[in-house]
Amino acid sequence: MDYKSLLPVKSDFVFKRIFGDQRNIEILAEFLKSFLDIPDDEYEHLTIVDPHIKKESDDDKYGILDIKINTKHMSVIHVEIQLQVFPELKQRTIYGHSKLFTEQISSGQDWSIINRVITIIITDEIFIPDNIEYFNQFRYRTKVGTEFTNLSEIITIDLRKLPSETDGTDLWNWTKFIKSSDEEDFKMLEQRNPQIKKAVAVLKELSADESARMLFDAQEFARRDAVALMKKAKTEGRAEGKAEGKAEGRAEGRAEGIAEGKAEGRAEGRVEASKNIVKNAIKMGIDIKDIISLTGLTDDEILIIQKEVS
Repeated sequence: MDYKSLLPVKSDFVFKRIFGDQRNIEILAEFLKSFLDIPDDEYEHLTIVDPHIKKESDDDKYGILDIKINTKHMSVIHVEIQLQVFPELKQRTIYGHSKLFTEQISSGQDWSIINRVITIIITDEIFIPDNIEYFNQFRYRTKVGTEFTNLSEIITIDLRKLPSETDGTDLWNWTKFIKSSDEEDFKMLEQRNPQIKKAVAVLKELSADESARMLFDAQEFARRDAVALMKKAKTEGRAEGKAEGKAEGRAEGRAEGIAEGKAEGRAEGRVEASKNIVKNAIKMGIDIKDIISLTGLTDDEILIIQKEVS
């Protein structure tokens, strides 16, 4: 198949088809080995599991992970790719990371059953602007490097920061594979790593699958439509909120009336304008996390709309 017609690996749809399929577990293992410092025997039995985060109560927030993996000794690895970095991504990352701990233990169980959790966030926009490194590892450590525990770890990989020249690591090769769409890059990477060669073969097969390409195109069209509609909704919501705030402020003669009117108008306009967008996105199978990033709505607001659809 022509390299130029290959689907982009950094699309969450394609990424999950390559790295989130149990049939490609050797590809996933080789990718993880390029940067994780877990014992080698952990890779002997990697299992891709249900990506839904368990809810503790009816009013608890709900989440869906891109790829969730259990290692041989039941460490939890969560891999997520994000094309857009939105302002609340760090908060959502911490929330999802924390839930992977709390879902491990039930009332009356011993704390010792809690296993290590590693969250990996791959972004197509700069997520960590404080340094030039494309790979960052965050753990509980003091300023001088004394580690409190290795149970919790968050790793970020910024595709935009990847150096144009190799740094001699397998991680650079895998990051280049995820980022690139260039024929020469793929040919070069295939020669460097046999598992990347397998990954390119999976990508070619996926790209040649008409049904897979149709699903990818539908998701991309829906994403672009949602972005365009959200820009319009935010503009209209701001305008309506400003008008209502001014009217209320004049009527009551209080400065706080203006502020409250603006805030209420923006909030109401945002939710109402987003309803049809969310409904269409849900029907087209777009991930909840993508809907959240595109609309700015909360999990609970989206769940309410989701119930209307069902």
